[in-house]
Amino acid sequence: MQTGKNNLDSLFEQITSVLPEGWQDLRGDVNKNLHATLRSALGKLDLVTREEFEIQREVLARTRAKCDTLATQVEELEKLFLNK
Repeated sequence: MQTGKNNLDSLFEQITSVLPEGWQDLRGDVNKNLHATLRSALGKLDLVTREEFEIQREVLARTRAKCDTLATQVEELEKLFLNK
């Protein structure tokens, strides 16, 4: 799986590869400006890293398991209480 950096580099490569002849000399400048612009735009978004996402997914799975356990316990207690 490619990392975000590799994906960005691939995107920049695709964009700069279609530059008309004569602009190829400016490729480095265009690439640098694209990097800065895209990083600025992405920085303004409310994004999380893959690592943060995975951590939260694990927390959610544990929370869901605890919730299921508690729901089962409540059902058992309700049965006990209602049968008295």
